[in-house]
Amino acid sequence: MTELEIRSYKESDFMEIRQLTAAEGWHNLAARSEEWQAAWRSSQIALVALAEGELAGYVRGLTDGVVTLYICELLVRPACRGLGAGKALLQRAHALYPETRMEMLASSTSHTYYEARGFRPFYGFRKTMNE
Repeated sequence: MTELEIRSYKESDFMEIRQLTAAEGWHNLAARSEEWQAAWRSSQIALVALAEGELAGYVRGLTDGVVTLYICELLVRPACRGLGAGKALLQRAHALYPETRMEMLASSTSHTYYEARGFRPFYGFRKTMNE
């Protein structure tokens, strides 16, 4: 069984995170490299998962520290899916702010992952300044 290490994000992780994100097809984030890297620096939740010393996944989130913990991104490398990296990242993030409720958006293909882990769906909206 592969052992996972969860640790805080380091600036040196960013290029690999960007490559993983682009490979997943999240081109909007990958294309806005400078802004996204600044977002990582400003996020209260910025964690990576390592499997055998290699980046297996990451989670980035924001919180008010009291009521809400919002997960901005959670991504696990396809070859590492099923190892528990996503679950471990979410558990560590929530353990940092255990009194908060954890919220996130999910795609039509990922919602079953979250539902299987006790998350309940809720309705939300998204809009960028250019829309």
